[in-house]
Parts: sequence; C-alpha cells; structure tokens
Amino acid sequence: MKVLHIVENLNHGAVETWLVRMLRHARKRGAEADWTFYCAVGQRGAMDDEARSLGAKVVFSPVPLRQRMHFLRALRKELRHGDYEVLHCHHDLVSAVYLLAAVGIPMRRRIVHVHNADESIPSHNRLKRDLLREPLRRACLAMADRIVGISNHTLDTFLAGRARRPDRDVVCYYGVDVAPFTTAAADRARFRLELGLPGDALILLFAGRLVEEKNPVFVVDLLAELLRLEPRAVAVFAGTGALEPAVAARARECGVENAVRLLGWRNDVPLIMGSSDWFVLPHPEEPMEGFGIAVVEAQLAGLRMLLSPGVADDPVLPTASFRRLALSAGPLAWANAAADLLKSPPPSRESALASLHQSPMDMDRALDGLLGLHA
Repeated sequence: MKVLHIVENLNHGAVETWLVRMLRHARKRGAEADWTFYCAVGQRGAMDDEARSLGAKVVFSPVPLRQRMHFLRALRKELRHGDYEVLHCHHDLVSAVYLLAAVGIPMRRRIVHVHNADESIPSHNRLKRDLLREPLRRACLAMADRIVGISNHTLDTFLAGRARRPDRDVVCYYGVDVAPFTTAAADRARFRLELGLPGDALILLFAGRLVEEKNPVFVVDLLAELLRLEPRAVAVFAGTGALEPAVAARARECGVENAVRLLGWRNDVPLIMGSSDWFVLPHPEEPMEGFGIAVVEAQLAGLRMLLSPGVADDPVLPTASFRRLALSAGPLAWANAAADLLKSPPPSRESALASLHQSPMDMDRALDGLLGLHA
C-alpha cells in the first residue's frame, strides 16, 4: 500500500516524530509500510536520513504553501506520478488544500488526521482565519473518506457537533515507546549536580514547547508560591519556544531566577523526567490540548502531575497520581496541590507500564490502528 503522508517537515515536530517512531516500529515488527513523506515546508529536517534509512521516501515541496496555486500544481504532479493509493494529510483544517489537489485522482483512501484542537489556520489576518475555518472544515468532511483524531476531544472538536460516522470518524492514539523509560537509569544526584542544584532539590518539570498554548510563564508564578511552602523546589524547563525570554523575565520579576533552569531543547527527556519530582502542564482551558504525549511519558517516569482542565482525560492512565486544577484557582492553589502530592510516595512506574500495555497507546496496538486506517 503506497501512502503519501503530508507533513510540515521531518524536524522533531510532534506529529513527524510520532510518524517516524511508528515507521521504526513497523520495520521492527516486519510490517509492510510503503511510505513517502511530502514536506509542505520544503526544507531538510533532522529526521530525513533516519526516515530514508527505514525505507521511506522524503519529498520536499518545490514551492511554499503560501503560493497556493503553484503549491497545488506541484502536489498534484507528485500525486499523479507517485501512483499513491492513500493520501494521509496531517494538517487539520489545512488538509482541505491537499484534498483539493487530489480531486479526480483515483485513490483508495483520503484521510484527514487531526492532531490539534486549536483549529489553527496559518494566516496573520484574524478575519481571514475566522472566515476560512468553516469552509475548510466542510471541505475536509466532504472530500475525505476518513477523519481521524488523536483523542476523543480532538475528533469531536473537528466534527463541531456533527455525529461520528461509523468507520469513518475514528480515534487513533499515538503509540508511546516505553523503551527509554525501561532501559535508561536516571541519576538524580548527577542531574542536580549538572544543573548546579543541591542534592535534595525538588524538581518541578515543564517539558515541551515554551509557547503561549502551553502557558509556561504560569509555572514561574507557581514556583514563587511553592517556594514559600517548600524551599527546596526548583522549576526546570526542557524545551524551546518564543516564550523562553518571557519565562526568564518573569523569574527575575518574582525574584526566583536562582530556582529556575532553562535547558533548551533536549533529546534526553526520559532521563530528565526520571530525575524530577513533579510534572506540570498548565495548558489553557480553551482550546484544550489535542493529546499530551508528555503526560503519558511523565507517568511512565513515575512523576506526580499537576494538570489544568485544558489537558484531556485520554492520556491519563488509571495509575496516575495527579491533581487537576483550574487556572483561575491561581498559583497558590497549584502550589498547595504540589505540596499535597509530595506527602504520598511517587506513583509506581511498573504499574504505569502495565497500564499502558493494556491501553490503545501501546506501540503494537497503535501501529495496528494506524496501518488499519489505510485498509
């Protein structure tokens, strides 16, 4: 089955990282996966070589998406010449553009895969975004023969009140690789030494992009309150993003800069999680997080979790130790919840692993679900 996955580019984005991870697992299992990645952003990515080594093709769009007609012609040419059986679009509402390029070309499947609930459209013009949202949605629903959400909330948000169509509107969860959490031993003492922290420091971890939709600045306010309850607390940020300067500035304003560590992008997040005490994700409540894979990983690392109602229930395992608080409750309430969680032993990593293996996020189950979309 020849599949064309349309992605941004293979450069450590959440969607692309998941797809490469699933391709790697398919090869490990000996499952057939004849995939081509069509990169709408025509730039090399950090995972290009790995994708090719796994037998995939990587094709770059010769023109940017903003040159709409030229982009459509280039994509249509690739679709015709590539003889693909499945078009798998990964850009939510914008997938309508890719479906339009495929009109009249015989294919077995045309899939719109929805990864976010924010319904973002790449335009600086707010009026244009508002005007385009519903026409793009209707185009996706009309031209795709399968709409796939990465969580129940994500799928239902995209359907916008429409009833799910049996076998057409489905949820396909991300597969979570447990190997980094079972093979690598975290060294809490060494990690604290590397960061210049006391050996008994308690680490409040934010792992993800430092962007508005993740709300990292709130973590600094939480830390300022938590330090009054637990002077050993430190906030560690593993990730990059536009709000990195804002996080540092807020730390200075609150006088807690000595208890904040900005690590930038890291490829050893499982080890960092295993060396931490809490995981925090104060995602804005509207729109909700599509699917927090870091939430699953935090549980596999044995972390206590502080979550907002902006994080869906789907990634929370039955074994989780967590508190869910509204952002309106304020940083002090979040700090009290963190201190309260600390009174109990950390959750069992073994129980979390066992729970994950029984869930649709298990790698084998997730791969079967993904490949089944193309059938």
